[in-house]
Amino acid sequence: MDIAVRQDALQSGGEPDSDLLADPSKRKFLQATGMLLAGTILPRAGALGERAPAGTEQKVIAVVIGGVRRAETFSRDGQPNIPHLWSDLFPRCLFYPHARNEGVTAHFNAISSILTGNWQRVDDWGKLAPTTPTLFEQFRRERKADRSDAWVVASNKALSNLIGASSAAGYGPEYGANVVFPKQLMLTALVDAMRSGCTGMMADRAKVEAEMESVIAGSNYEGLGWTVFDAAQSLDPRAKQTIETAIASFVRSGGPTSGDELTFFMTREIMRKFSPRVLVVALSDVEVAHFGAYALHVAGIRTADRLVWQLWNEVETNPDYKGRTTMLILPEFGRDPDGSSTNGFFNHRANDDSTRDTWMMALGAAVEKPDVVERPIRHVDVCPTLASLLGCKPMESQGSRLDEFHA
Repeated sequence: MDIAVRQDALQSGGEPDSDLLADPSKRKFLQATGMLLAGTILPRAGALGERAPAGTEQKVIAVVIGGVRRAETFSRDGQPNIPHLWSDLFPRCLFYPHARNEGVTAHFNAISSILTGNWQRVDDWGKLAPTTPTLFEQFRRERKADRSDAWVVASNKALSNLIGASSAAGYGPEYGANVVFPKQLMLTALVDAMRSGCTGMMADRAKVEAEMESVIAGSNYEGLGWTVFDAAQSLDPRAKQTIETAIASFVRSGGPTSGDELTFFMTREIMRKFSPRVLVVALSDVEVAHFGAYALHVAGIRTADRLVWQLWNEVETNPDYKGRTTMLILPEFGRDPDGSSTNGFFNHRANDDSTRDTWMMALGAAVEKPDVVERPIRHVDVCPTLASLLGCKPMESQGSRLDEFHA
């Protein structure tokens, strides 16, 4: 179907809602926490490699959103939840309305399958690495790329550092990606603020501080095996005071903020400091659905929609990315259908099209012209497609390169 016809047909469903706007105190906190990343990483820049100079090499960005159904996104009723994906990005994209997850519909396995081109069936909570080489390993080994050229930035607690490299012989962490969990860095910044006495009138400060210090000392954050390092000790002195002031203001405000917002600021900071050629961003605010909060789940969809749009604007305005970057956006999977025995949108376990049949959007350098490709594709087709854009030779995998992409 012609892209303009499809757009006109869906637009009859109503006007998109306006953006959700974060309040100034939260924006200040998140911007400062973005600086935390620079303070944490920049002292180690020599070990990671220097920022790549501007040139003509192709770059790829994959944004993987947690579980969202077609009903809440690319449908007549879902359109108001994705005003930017629909109105701003759809008219210029290559759109696959049927991108199937035919593997395990659990977070670590789903993202591992996307990153390897093979359906992964390892531990659902990231205790085992993918069994076949990831996109990062293929790229770094074949192209002799520095570690600073490959990054994962994730909000999802179900991931672990093992998402960055496989257990395959001849590959592994030596060729893996830098993996950043912004919530971990936020925890270290909060502990530093409390130790410095910057939390003002916060109730039960001593109790909260003790709990946070226990997290820092341990290696099992939220029961998921996360180790949280005291990154505050390695902060760039130029950023430290700004961060402490912003965090103190944020803690006193008493309001929650979004993990995906924090992930976006971290991602943008990495793009500006290191200009990586391979960048994977995992957004997961939508997974609040597991708590049965439909309104918050929809709010997570709207947040992801806005952040994806802001990330594309960064690509378009950053001279290291503009004109030579291909960006993909796709959900990990859908969610169970209403009326199912697993409580519908709460979970993503059903062997049903509502859970397995998702969508994918492609923008940028490899997209010759906007189009809608009705042919079903699979999540395992992503890795061989992106690897080819990076100049890597084909590897044996269950996925196939998508012919609509032009190097």
